[in-house]
Amino acid sequence: MRARLILAGLLAAALTLVGCGTQNTASSGSTEEKSRTAAPGSSAPAQEEAGTAVAPKALRFTGTTVDGRPFDAATLAGKPAVLWFWAPWCPKCRAQAAETAKVATDYQGEANVLGVAGLDKNAAMKDFVSQTGTDSFSHLSDEAGDVWKRFEVTEQSRYVILDKDGKTVYEGVLPGGKGLAEKLAGLTG
Repeated sequence: MRARLILAGLLAAALTLVGCGTQNTASSGSTEEKSRTAAPGSSAPAQEEAGTAVAPKALRFTGTTVDGRPFDAATLAGKPAVLWFWAPWCPKCRAQAAETAKVATDYQGEANVLGVAGLDKNAAMKDFVSQTGTDSFSHLSDEAGDVWKRFEVTEQSRYVILDKDGKTVYEGVLPGGKGLAEKLAGLTG
């Protein structure tokens, strides 16, 4: 009985030490760990001691691109971002492709554009990107709909535009992508 108590005490001490060793510090840790330092419920990013922006809550997700690369939305932090929710079989989405690609090119370095493909299989998503010439920016393969659910998108052909702090400033349809550049211009000027 005494041996069990000693063993239980040693185990509890070891777990306490291990737990203390995983605390996040400003000088170390992954982007995912750093993004958790933002104030709960805050749309503004927390700042580290060095002054670098940390991903706001809206950009704390990961995924896989249509070409199979891992993607961390935290890389979008600090600049306005356009999330374009599309489906490969959607004629409205196809009609938005050229304007969305143009905006992505015109605002490169000033804002981020991310396609979020859903409602089909990855092979069809890859074909859409290739056929529409939208390969100048990243597209997530969201077959399970996780990112769509996160942003409460219930239909394809939707734009969600975030300001540099991750706050949603626009959510809706832009037929043919018209008006996207103007909406983004107001956030980058």
